[in-house]
Amino acid sequence: MPTTVLIVDDHSAFRARARRLLEAEGYEVVGEAADGAEGVQEAQRLEPDLVLLDLQLPDITGFAVAAELTAGDGAPAVVITSTRDAADFGELAKRNGALGFVSKADLSGSALEALLP
Repeated sequence: MPTTVLIVDDHSAFRARARRLLEAEGYEVVGEAADGAEGVQEAQRLEPDLVLLDLQLPDITGFAVAAELTAGDGAPAVVITSTRDAADFGELAKRNGALGFVSKADLSGSALEALLP
């Protein structure tokens, strides 16, 4: 199970909530980023096991960030999240290199673990 997590989301309140939730479930949140460019930079710098990635970022889509993050060897696992329903984006997330999609309302350690290999 990945233990280190980078949270990429433009809403600071969601980042704080996700951090508390994941840390309570045994994950180590090693960083946060507010947009796609910062997310890519922080993922390269911090080398997290998992990137929790918002779909709608101010500068680029989460799908594009996922494709960039997962393009090379040693890439982190990526899970896309949004307020929208998984049925809308699950397959598209996978086509862009992400393990899958978790709705923000359904975010939990067990929801992430269900997607991890």
